[in-house]
Amino acid sequence: MNVKSMVEIEKTATVLKLLGDKTRLAMMKLLQENTYCVCEFVAIFKTSQPAISQHLRKLKDAGLVKESRRGQWIYYSMNKESDVYDLVQSILNYLPSQEGHLEELEKQGLRISCE
Repeated sequence: MNVKSMVEIEKTATVLKLLGDKTRLAMMKLLQENTYCVCEFVAIFKTSQPAISQHLRKLKDAGLVKESRRGQWIYYSMNKESDVYDLVQSILNYLPSQEGHLEELEKQGLRISCE
């Protein structure tokens, strides 16, 4: 096994470990279709802002998500330039849509524009 293969296996193992968490996996499925800010994820997952930020930091550190600032707010989206993008996409394609979460937020008036 050459060094390049070992790096790819290591990176794949890291991605699989990150996506082994159901919250991060659901986040990535949501990010497959839309851009979200932390406050929307807090409402969707009914968890604290620090917990959501920690999940997003791990995904960002691994290069799976990217952030863009709009005013004082930071929005997250899937990093389509990631060298593991195809791997992540192939995993996410096996999962059911999470758009019900988005529809529920809209019904509750919580699908917000943080701007």
